[in-house]
Amino acid sequence: MAIAPNTTFVAGNIYTASQANAYGFGACAMATSTTQYILTTSTAIATGMTVTFTAIANRNYKVTYAEPQAQITNLASGTTTTSIRVTNAAGTLLQTNYLRNSAAISGVGSINCVYVGTFTAGSTTLVGCASTSSLSDAPALNRNTGPAILLVEDIGPA
Repeated sequence: MAIAPNTTFVAGNIYTASQANAYGFGACAMATSTTQYILTTSTAIATGMTVTFTAIANRNYKVTYAEPQAQITNLASGTTTTSIRVTNAAGTLLQTNYLRNSAAISGVGSINCVYVGTFTAGSTTLVGCASTSSLSDAPALNRNTGPAILLVEDIGPA
């Protein structure tokens, strides 16, 4: 994944399409949700965390899935898992992250996943999924402190 940055511009030179294409194209798709999501022990698409965009061959994409607050109370030890997957909750796993807590300490914190890579050209659907290992006291993704975000960005040629 070598990136050839634009570094040599000289006054009077012609700006080329090749140079322009060496830059990232920016945001491709974004989903947000402020709806609280109650976790289950099965991997499922978290409320509102689905995006579809048109991927371009030989481009790097950065996918960010951010949950502002994942919570398992101090009634049980457990793990909250978030992941970025292709197409649906059973689709190809691109990235995963965990928030763990013990029975003695309430597990509350933000949880984020970031994936950088390429996709096959064409329509691509990505989803943000979540699950928990403990159902004690309704573990949840609380979005009252800010929205959950699933963001896809084109960051440049592969």
